Amino acid sequence: MATQQELDFNFNEDQMRLKIRALEQTLEKIYLGGGKARIEKHHESGKLTARERIAALLDPNTASFEVGGLAGHDMYPEHGGCPGGGVVIMVGYVSGRQCIIVANDATVKAGAWFPITGKKNLRAQEIAMENRLPIIYLVDSAGVYLPMQEDIFADKEHFGRIFRNNAKMSAMGITQIAAVMGSCVAGGAYLPIMSDESLIVDKTGTIFLAGSYLVKAAIGEDIDNETLGGATTQTEISGVCDYKVEDDSACLLKIRDLVSRIGHQEKVGFDRIASIAPSRPPKDAYGLLPTDRSKPYDTRALLQTIVDAESLSEYKPEFGKTLITSYARIDGWSVGIIANNRTVVKNAKGEMQFGGVIYSDSADKAARFIMLCNQKKIPLVFLHDVTGFMVGSKSEHGGIIKDGAKMVNAMANSVVPKFSVVIGNSYGAGNYAMCGKAYDPRFIVAWPTAEIAVMSGAAAAKTLLQIEVSKLKAKGEIIDPEREKALLDEIKARYDAQISPFYAASRLWIDAIIDPIETRKVISMGIEMAAHQGSIAEYKVGVLQT
Repeated sequence: MATQQELDFNFNEDQMRLKIRALEQTLEKIYLGGGKARIEKHHESGKLTARERIAALLDPNTASFEVGGLAGHDMYPEHGGCPGGGVVIMVGYVSGRQCIIVANDATVKAGAWFPITGKKNLRAQEIAMENRLPIIYLVDSAGVYLPMQEDIFADKEHFGRIFRNNAKMSAMGITQIAAVMGSCVAGGAYLPIMSDESLIVDKTGTIFLAGSYLVKAAIGEDIDNETLGGATTQTEISGVCDYKVEDDSACLLKIRDLVSRIGHQEKVGFDRIASIAPSRPPKDAYGLLPTDRSKPYDTRALLQTIVDAESLSEYKPEFGKTLITSYARIDGWSVGIIANNRTVVKNAKGEMQFGGVIYSDSADKAARFIMLCNQKKIPLVFLHDVTGFMVGSKSEHGGIIKDGAKMVNAMANSVVPKFSVVIGNSYGAGNYAMCGKAYDPRFIVAWPTAEIAVMSGAAAAKTLLQIEVSKLKAKGEIIDPEREKALLDEIKARYDAQISPFYAASRLWIDAIIDPIETRKVISMGIEMAAHQGSIAEYKVGVLQT
C-alpha cells in the first residue's frame, strides 16, 4: 500500500505533467506562426519558414535554447495577435561555434515589427553584447507595423535602438552576419548593411529604403521591386550586399562557411570538469514540488535533481537557514547556488522561521556568499521560491531592510554571470533580491509552476477587495456577502492571470518557460555563452549599512 508521501509525489507529478503538456500545446500553436495557409504560401514562393531556416543553419544533433518563444502570447488581440512576437530567436551552434540567431517570421503580418518584436530583438542583441556572442540575422520583414508605430518608432528602446546596437557591436568586435531572405525595407534596410557581412537571396530577397509603390508616389518613377533593390542590383550595381546566393539553402550554407572562419577568442576560465548525472533523476522534480504552493518541501532533494551528483557543498548550512547557499556543479561547471529553502526551520534561538521567507540572517549569509563567488569567479544560480522578506516589528527592529539592501547590493554589483530559475513563487522584493529580470541575469527562465508578482493572488485579491469595497461604500452602495464574494472572485481571477508564467513570458519578463528537466542544459549553455566575454571586471560593491 502506497504511503501518503508516495501518493503526494504521484499527485504532484501528474499535475506537473499536465502543466508541461499545456505548455507544449501552446508552443505548438505558436510554432505555426501565421498559420498553415501562410506557411504553404511561403513554400510556394520558394522560401523556408523562419524555424526551417534556423533548423537548417544549426549543427545537427546539438543543444539549442529558444529565447522568447512565448513573446506576444495573447497580446494584441485587436490586431489579430503576434505569435512569438513575429521573430524567432535561438542560441545554438553553427559550424561548432555558439551563436545567437534572429529570424523574422514573415508568416506573421509579413514579419512586421510590433512593440514586442522590438523588445525581443533588443533582448537578442543584449545577449550578444553581454556575452560577445556572434549574431546572425535572417531578415524577412515588412518593417514597422504602422497601426502601432507610436509604440515602436521613436523611444529609446524602440526600433532605432537596433541600429545603434549594430554600430556598438561592430565597435566591440562582435561578429554580425545578416542574410536578406525576403523583404527588407525602409529603416530596416540599415540592419544588414550595418552588420559585418551581408547576403541576399536571388529573386526573393529585396532591400530598399522605399518600395516601388512609394517611389512612384514620391517621385513618379515607374520601377519594379526586383530592379529597384533585388539581389543583382544590390550586389552588382550598388554594392550594398556582399554575396548573392541562389536560394535559402545556399544562403544558409554560405553563412555556415562564414562562421567557420571566425577566429577563436580568449575565454573566461570558469572551472569545468567532466559532467556527472544528478544523484536523483531530473524528472523527480515533478513529484517533489507540491501542487499546493503553500506547502513546504525538501529543497535539498530538489537540488539533487539539478546538480551533478555529490557536488553540493553548503556554505554556512546552520546559519540563515531559509536560504540555501552552496557550491555545486551543473554539467561539470562550478556554480554558486542561492535557493530559497521551503522547509520550516528553527534558528539558533529556537525560533521557528517560515520557509520561502528571507530573514536578516539569511540575507546576510547570501550577501557574503555572493561576494565569495565573485572573488572566485564562480557563476551564480538563483532558484526562486520566495514570498518576500520577513515583516513585523521584530524584523524591522532587527534591521531587515538594512540586511536586505546588503544582499541586493552584493547581487546587483556582481560581475560573474548570473542565472535565475523561478521554480515557484517570486514575490515582491524577494524577486529583486533573488536576481529578478531587473538585475541582468544572463538567462531568466521559469518552470510551469512559477508565479511572479508583488504578492500572491490570494493576498493581493484581499487587499484590492478592501479598496474596492471602501469605494463602493463611500458611494452609499450596500455590499452583502454574496456581492463581496463575487468581487473577490473577479479580482482574484484577474490577478491570477497576471501572475501566471505565461503572462510573464509573453512580455519577456522571463526568457522562457521550461520543462524542469531542461534546467541543467539551459544553465550549462548559459555559462558556456558567458565565457565568451573574455574577462571579468573587478568586483566592487557600494556603501553598505552594517
